[in-house]
Amino acid sequence: MLTVLVLHGPNLNMLGTREPAVYGTVTLARINELLQTRGKELNVCVDCFQSNHEGALIDYLQQHTEHISGVIINPGALTHYSIALRDALAASKVPAVEVHISNIYAREEFRHHSVIAALCRGHIVGFGWRGYIMALEALVELLQEEKI
Repeated sequence: MLTVLVLHGPNLNMLGTREPAVYGTVTLARINELLQTRGKELNVCVDCFQSNHEGALIDYLQQHTEHISGVIINPGALTHYSIALRDALAASKVPAVEVHISNIYAREEFRHHSVIAALCRGHIVGFGWRGYIMALEALVELLQEEKI
């Protein structure tokens, strides 16, 4: 069975109340629930983890790398400057998809660059919580194609 790790970065625990005009009103708990449900439909184990701490995200990824097939990552603000998280993702050698709830390219200039994106198979931005589901479906299809 495939296992997909979903990493949520800083402040994503505040979804539903944090800037609803930008991030919507769906909570992180609900997003995780939707991912788990879709994962079961796809016969995939989905492991979700959120932290406001860069090191905790890196530790979790490193501790689980041997047991996962792929990663969906929303690094939050770490997207723009965390070389350490980027390096941990590179070292994991598992396929990854980067997700952002808002369209980072329609926002402030400093949000337009991702140090993570070049390592990822794909980059989904601006579709709200739906981007996570899109990422899961795309990643699972890619992983299944690679097994053929």
